Amino acid sequence: MRVIVIGAGIAGAATGHRLARAGADTVLVDAGHEGRATSAGAGIVCPWTSRVSDEHLYRLLLAGAEHYPRLLAELAEDGEHEVGHRRVGSLRLLGPGGEGTPEADAVRATIAARAENSPLAGEISLIDGAAAQALFPALDGTQSAVHVPGAARVDGRLLRDALCRAAARHGARLAQGPASLLVRDGRVRGAVVDGERLDADAVVVAAGAWAPAVLEPVGVHVPVAPQRGQIVHLALPGTDTSAWPVVLPNGAHYLLAFDGSRVVVGATRETGSGYDPRLTAAGLAEVLTSALAVAPGLAGATILETRVGLRPMSPDGRPQLGTVPRLPGLVVLDGLGPSGLTIGPYAGTVAARLALGEDPGLGLSPYDPER
Repeated sequence: MRVIVIGAGIAGAATGHRLARAGADTVLVDAGHEGRATSAGAGIVCPWTSRVSDEHLYRLLLAGAEHYPRLLAELAEDGEHEVGHRRVGSLRLLGPGGEGTPEADAVRATIAARAENSPLAGEISLIDGAAAQALFPALDGTQSAVHVPGAARVDGRLLRDALCRAAARHGARLAQGPASLLVRDGRVRGAVVDGERLDADAVVVAAGAWAPAVLEPVGVHVPVAPQRGQIVHLALPGTDTSAWPVVLPNGAHYLLAFDGSRVVVGATRETGSGYDPRLTAAGLAEVLTSALAVAPGLAGATILETRVGLRPMSPDGRPQLGTVPRLPGLVVLDGLGPSGLTIGPYAGTVAARLALGEDPGLGLSPYDPER
């Protein structure tokens, strides 16, 4: 069986890896768009502290986190050991009022309830500002936090590249260029990739913010739009940041650290940005101001690099994941929004199962691509 995967971000790469491991003749297509979300994503894997209230979306976030141990083991079997993944824990800051405010108590109760049903989260605890600062020294030491030891971070670029290499070891072909779908006799029969016709039994469209351009010519409307996210990478020379936890202040911003004295702060959520992958003065000011407000110890850090990603956002925040019954042979995996590095590897497994005609292992009606 041949399956073409259009899109080589984290979701497409995970789909291609799963298909190749299952023995399918797999073609993974990368159009190389500037602003791909995976290349800029922070890589926070911590569903328990998510502000998501939609249970269908939270279910995918949790499944995504719990999928990682299996994925890492499979990549190790395939010779890929360095994907930038580490369980470093997270700190959900409780704001200046700290413990005892109604808002802080509600946050703590929600996290504790979620963690109770998920052993991967570890033992949740409330720690004071000094203890939080001991774990992430750049913090100001004034805010208590809920500590979730099971949280992890992952380098999206390293993980995507590892998945692509591992898929190739299992026989997958990596193709470059724009792709369009081939439809004949009422079903998808393959794709044209950079002018080359490739026949296939199924096609998975995981093209991120560019999915509508692939799907609309064949009459499939997926309501995905790009949302720009700007992110800043800082360097703290001489500082071992490898085990610093993820920091989640109030609001949509975050801080996390990687090996090599690197701290990442972000990110903007610019709905209506269109396909504009520019860095802007206002975006960078927003990110840095928010970071320094809780972590003044970063004031002297070196600005190492800046990144921009165009997140594929759906109107209700849920991914588009499933088949299109009126067009057999087509699987859609898109709309992962800001959660691509949490959900993507697991959703790729689901999409691969659908392409192979297997039970997806998940009720898909809440994620209907054309809902």
